[in-house]
Amino acid sequence: MSLMRSAFALALGLLLLGGCGSQSPPEEGAIFPYRWESHELPNGLGVVLVDSGYPNLVGLYEVVHVGSRNEVEPGKTGFAHLFEHMMFRGTEKYPPEKWEEVMQAAGAETNAYTSDDRTVYHALFAAEDLEKILEMEADRFQNLHYTEEIFRTETRAVLGEYNKNFANPFRKLDEALRQTSFDEHTYRHTTMGFEADVEAMPEQYEYGLQFFDRYYRPEYTTIAVVGDFDFAQAQKWIEQYWGPWKRGDYEAKIPGEPVQQGPRSVRVDFHAPTLPLVEISFKAPAYDDEIVDSAALDLISFYAFGESSELYKKLVIEQQIVDLLAPDYPDHVDPYPFGVIARVKKAEDVEKVQNEILATFEDLKQNPIPADKLEAVKSHLRYSFALGMDSTGAIADTLAHYLGLRSTPETINKRYRLYSSVTAEAIQTTAKKYFIETGRTITRLEYQAEGEAGQ
Repeated sequence: MSLMRSAFALALGLLLLGGCGSQSPPEEGAIFPYRWESHELPNGLGVVLVDSGYPNLVGLYEVVHVGSRNEVEPGKTGFAHLFEHMMFRGTEKYPPEKWEEVMQAAGAETNAYTSDDRTVYHALFAAEDLEKILEMEADRFQNLHYTEEIFRTETRAVLGEYNKNFANPFRKLDEALRQTSFDEHTYRHTTMGFEADVEAMPEQYEYGLQFFDRYYRPEYTTIAVVGDFDFAQAQKWIEQYWGPWKRGDYEAKIPGEPVQQGPRSVRVDFHAPTLPLVEISFKAPAYDDEIVDSAALDLISFYAFGESSELYKKLVIEQQIVDLLAPDYPDHVDPYPFGVIARVKKAEDVEKVQNEILATFEDLKQNPIPADKLEAVKSHLRYSFALGMDSTGAIADTLAHYLGLRSTPETINKRYRLYSSVTAEAIQTTAKKYFIETGRTITRLEYQAEGEAGQ
């Protein structure tokens, strides 16, 4: 594919898409150094086209801006994840076996995942099959079809997945953290949903139809095509197959979270033998590519709690009382806790480990990070990000994460420019702002043998 396109071809592509558009040639020094274009169709569908520089392959990622965050009605959690499953149930034109046949013929790798803020469907395949797969995917987004019996079958499968996931102590720790840390916001429940709601899903067929009708709409969706293809031709196909999709009119009212008024803690008694877990978290800001706070917290997570940190060296390598220490601050659309998780080898050391982590948070407020160490963290972030962009699939997967936050590739460059701008003073100011006792939650998980009393 030629990297050069005429002004006429670009104008024609924008005209066909009928909406606003932007383009970006590779910017010197940009962390996301690929040629890309973004557009919005008249129906609200976002379109991002990226030339990955790798030949013969194309990644198609459909980012639906709906996750557990959007599940605002009591008793109706877990539906975003359920529809990740339901979307593979096919349409009248492309039932599951025919959809799979086309994908296999294209040598496609396909999958999907759901998070708090988005549901992502993705396929990686030969470039020559782009039109057929765009057509087939447009059909399933607009014409998903299943019976009530199939719905019941899939909901029971989701319940099985819930039970499997929550046999994992880290999942139970996360569930407890959310339910303790949040009072109103829908981040209070995990992507899987509350157990009682998942158990009740088989009887929610009519609500399932309503959920799909609300959120599987073009204004909630961004399509990313990444790889080796002609931009103008892809634009035509997207307009042809996705343009008729009707815009909806539903907007979820996501509840705001009140300011936490004091420290909180919770103890989880786990049902099976496991090493103790402790997570110390503080209320923290949402992802942002303009305000420095969340970027500064990312740098703190690597500096103070990563594998090269002094705390890691002390607890894991030297004293060997912890076998896992890791920061926990995933990007979110709305404010989410900044946490640090430790897995402790002996129950009697949990209190000591907890105090060491708290002391590290306090030190970040009292003492600025040395300039050379801060620059080393920034360099590590840039290097590891760039190193990971080593294939069309890796580029597309990374892009989908950021599109779920801001719907444009430019947010990646803006975010990394923010990292570059963070000073030691900003790190200390951010630590003082967020690492406060009234915003703290401590979550502990330990094995409790049958017949033992909880503490």
